[in-house]
Amino acid sequence: MRIVMLGAPGSGKGTQAAALARHFGVPHISSGELLRRHVAAGTTLGRKVAGVLDRGDLVPDDVVVRVVAEALDEAGTGYIMDGFPRDRGQARLAEEAYDGGLADAVVFLALPDGVARTRLAARAEGRSDDRDPDVIERRIRRFHEETDPLAGFYRDRGKLITVDGDQPPDTVTADILAALTHEEQG
Repeated sequence: MRIVMLGAPGSGKGTQAAALARHFGVPHISSGELLRRHVAAGTTLGRKVAGVLDRGDLVPDDVVVRVVAEALDEAGTGYIMDGFPRDRGQARLAEEAYDGGLADAVVFLALPDGVARTRLAARAEGRSDDRDPDVIERRIRRFHEETDPLAGFYRDRGKLITVDGDQPPDTVTADILAALTHEEQG
């Protein structure tokens, strides 16, 4: 099973990706976490992207694609991906680069902006990109500019599954699994 998670910052992509990875017995690949590990380890790449991440800006495509490609090479045939692709351009490249496309299904966690802001503020202690309200606003605005069209890209390909992300995590997971089961049967 190859699943891509989409949703606003704070929508629960990481939480749901981890739950789905456990359920399906596949790796959870988070582009953001891969980049944060490089920063924490002080690698050359980490030093290059640290300021970009702190400002809530996007890491250049070539860097993200390289980091994700390395993780996919290690993942094998199944994975749960969050944080990539970020936009239609990355999605087109990924769909062309991987046999059968990047994903069997794309799960979009729908979440009102106000709930996203509240969740981001609550997790701010552990994430530098969630501490600054201006950074949060920039991330939400960029989500609507880039990820909303990305959802359309996957909807047009019949891969998009939309789930209400404004529910308890276990309920969201159950809704995703039910939608995936329905998708496989349909």
